[in-house]
Amino acid sequence: MGTVTIGVSISVPEPHGSRLQQLRAGFGDAAAHGIPTHVTLLPPTEVDEGDLPAIETHLSEVAATGRPFPMRLSGTGTFRPLSPVVFVQIVEGAEACTWLQKQVRDASGPVPRELQFPYHPHVTVAHGIEEAAMDRAFEELADYEARWPCTGFALYEQGADGVWRKLREFPFGSLVVPPQPGRADRGSVTAR
Repeated sequence: MGTVTIGVSISVPEPHGSRLQQLRAGFGDAAAHGIPTHVTLLPPTEVDEGDLPAIETHLSEVAATGRPFPMRLSGTGTFRPLSPVVFVQIVEGAEACTWLQKQVRDASGPVPRELQFPYHPHVTVAHGIEEAAMDRAFEELADYEARWPCTGFALYEQGADGVWRKLREFPFGSLVVPPQPGRADRGSVTAR
C-alpha cells in the first residue's frame, strides 16, 4: 500500500456551494472545479493508505460527540500578504468549527497534524491568483450572505488528477438542529 492525501471538511451545501465554486472559477482560480466548496477541518495531509480504517473510526467518534450547529457566512476577508487567499467569513459557527478541527487533529488520534498558521475557519473563494482578481473577489463578495444547519463533516481524498472526492460523510451524534433566528437563506451576491 502507498500513501494518499486526505482532508476533512464541512461542505457548503447547495445552492451555496455551487454558486461559490462558480464564482471562484470566474475569478480565475484554476483549482476551483477540483475543490468542493468547504470549511477545512484537516488540511491536505498525506497518510498511509492502510491507516484509513483507523482514521474513519476516529472521525466517527469525533462526529458522535458533535452536535448540529448553525453556520452563517457573511462578507469577505483575506490572509494577504501572509498567504494569497480571499475568503468568505464565517460569522456564526466558527467556535464549533474550531472545536471540531482540534478533535480531528488531536495528538492522541491517527492524524495528529501541526498547522502552518493558526486555525481560522473560512470558505476560500480565491487562492494564488492575480492580485487584481483577488481584489475583485474581495469586493464582489463583500455582501455575500448564506446560512444553513451544519449536521456533520466529510472525509475527502485528492486524486492523482488533483480533484478532491468525498470518501465518507460523518453525521453528528444528534439530529436535533438548534433553532436559527433571523432571516431565511439569501445566498446572494450584491456587486458594489
